[in-house]
Amino acid sequence: MVAISHEDIIKAPKALLHDHLDGGLRPSTVLELADAIGHDLPEPDAASLESWFATAANSGSLERYLETFVHTVAVMQTADALHRVARECALDLAADGVVYAEVRFAPEQHLERGLTLDAVVDAVVAGFADGCRDSAARGRPIRVGTLLTAMRHAARSQEIAELAVRYRDLGVVGFDIAGAEAGFPPTRHLDAFEYLQRENFHFTIHAGEAFGLPSIWQAIQWCGADRLGHGVRIVDDIVGTKLGRLSSYVRDKRIPLELCPSSNVQTGAVPSIAEHPIGLLHDLRFRVTVNTDNRLMSGTSMSREMWLLTQAFGWGWTELQWFTVNAMKSAFIPYDERLTLITEVIKPAYAKLGE
Repeated sequence: MVAISHEDIIKAPKALLHDHLDGGLRPSTVLELADAIGHDLPEPDAASLESWFATAANSGSLERYLETFVHTVAVMQTADALHRVARECALDLAADGVVYAEVRFAPEQHLERGLTLDAVVDAVVAGFADGCRDSAARGRPIRVGTLLTAMRHAARSQEIAELAVRYRDLGVVGFDIAGAEAGFPPTRHLDAFEYLQRENFHFTIHAGEAFGLPSIWQAIQWCGADRLGHGVRIVDDIVGTKLGRLSSYVRDKRIPLELCPSSNVQTGAVPSIAEHPIGLLHDLRFRVTVNTDNRLMSGTSMSREMWLLTQAFGWGWTELQWFTVNAMKSAFIPYDERLTLITEVIKPAYAKLGE
């Protein structure tokens, strides 16, 4: 097999389902926005700040990892800042060859300077729309759907779920809950999930990253999640290649796993990319997708994640297309729109790359 370079992978169309808006800012943008509001940063220039984010996120200290988000969220408290960050997110993803992305953020974390929840969502959705338009003009078309996240330690999930449904025809394609899994089970937010199901709306749940099988079971069987945010700990229900009841159910039902390899290493969920369960889950034909999680903190991109996997597992264009089609099949947009991207954009491009 001919080795695939990182540059080759950038040219390939990619689909991304798990990316946090506040985890993907440009370091230069953090600097400029912080300077405008007088927010103190740990480093004075973009290169040093980028290095600080990576070092803090890789420190093994949850305290230091969470501190990184203190700085990004702090500079995302005005409509102009939110619009800029969303627009640049779309541009950066498109430049990396992403043709479809679902980017999530928690509106409740952006109210410190007087914005309403609706104003926050308006700014982000408009930023994504402008970024998509500008990317298309540069010859890099991308579609970005927004996921609204509720924080699982807070008590606003019903409010955020209703907000998501209000914006369902204006760019918001789904709902999510995020935050510490231990001590904050998804069942605390059952009212929100039952409301979303009654509204025929899509949602994913962060589960099975740190807390393990109980959070996966609750997310699926109690809450009815369409997808699992991370879900990497499903391997705890697999011995060799023998699947347990829960892992069999997840595979049989084709419940998508939003795996984030570099982030999983960073948070200690797995020891290395080479030892990541994505290899086993691919071989067992789970509905596996590859994602970035937090591009700034992990110093990563979709192309880098895919390149790391080709290095670790010897995978080629066939596997990269499989991951991409899996993600597109699992997206929260209508079936005909997903099918169009798969048949008219993704498969033709991979066929050409594999020649």
